[in-house]
Amino acid sequence: MATKAELIQEAEALGLSVDPKSKIAEIRALIDTSKITEAQPAPEETAEEAPVAKAGKRSAKALAEAAEKEEKEARKASDEPGEAKPKVVVPPTRTRLERRGKHFRKNAEQLEKGKTYTLDQAIDLAKKTSHVKFDATVELHVNLGVDPRHADQNIRDNVALPAGTGKTVRIAVLSDDPAAAKAAGADISDADALLAALEKGTIEFDVLITTPSQMAKLGKHARILGPRGLMPNPKSGTVTTDIAKAVAEAKAGRVEYRVDSTGIVHLGVGKVSFSEAQLSENLQAVLNSIKANKPQSVKGNYLKAIYVTTTMGPSIQLDLASIG
Repeated sequence: MATKAELIQEAEALGLSVDPKSKIAEIRALIDTSKITEAQPAPEETAEEAPVAKAGKRSAKALAEAAEKEEKEARKASDEPGEAKPKVVVPPTRTRLERRGKHFRKNAEQLEKGKTYTLDQAIDLAKKTSHVKFDATVELHVNLGVDPRHADQNIRDNVALPAGTGKTVRIAVLSDDPAAAKAAGADISDADALLAALEKGTIEFDVLITTPSQMAKLGKHARILGPRGLMPNPKSGTVTTDIAKAVAEAKAGRVEYRVDSTGIVHLGVGKVSFSEAQLSENLQAVLNSIKANKPQSVKGNYLKAIYVTTTMGPSIQLDLASIG
């Protein structure tokens, strides 16, 4: 290890001025720093940069874009000729039928694409193409040439299905004479109990029938009954003075239909377990009602398309000429 005197001599040889009172570590650090500085190359003289303009071809933005363009051209030139990037193969989009379940696809094979069927043929196919294990509902969908935004074209009516709906309907009656409503066949006839249940938001019925005098009591429950389609309405026959008749019709299979915002009527008209004759009667009754409600303002095609289907089954288009 070098002594202090030797380090002072080495520093003087390098042209460094050293205080004799400095510590050995300080002298050694001074010598090392001097050696490092001498080992570094002298900075090259840089050419005078061209002045940068505020705008135009010599602006900072233009120069940056030019440099980026040069780099892009250089990358293109460096690429080997004939080298092509692999193309990403996008699988073709599957059709709506291909995205359905295997049972649906198998049943859909029984239908001829683009063909329309008579009412009897459609009913027969609807029963054959229902693959669910429960008693599916037979549905009717009618596309009407109406504009529901006009009041006279907002089609709405109720019809009694000759063969019924196939469902057990629970009927609640709010009237002045609970005993008479009970005798008529109502499942719930106690007015106080009914109103108390509505206060709690409890609904244990499928149809609510009331008399005009009791209608005011249901006003505050409209926010509960309205969205569920249970609010009584004179047009649907659920606000009436003849409670016995209304209950009998509801039990027999009276249904209400209304055109939606797109001009289509959707309605369940029976069950797959019904006979073909029963389904035919129900379908014909609904179609007759819809045709009878044709607005006078509709001049073009009123019935645009009619489809029959079942729960989770394929749609079968009816031949409009066959239903008159």
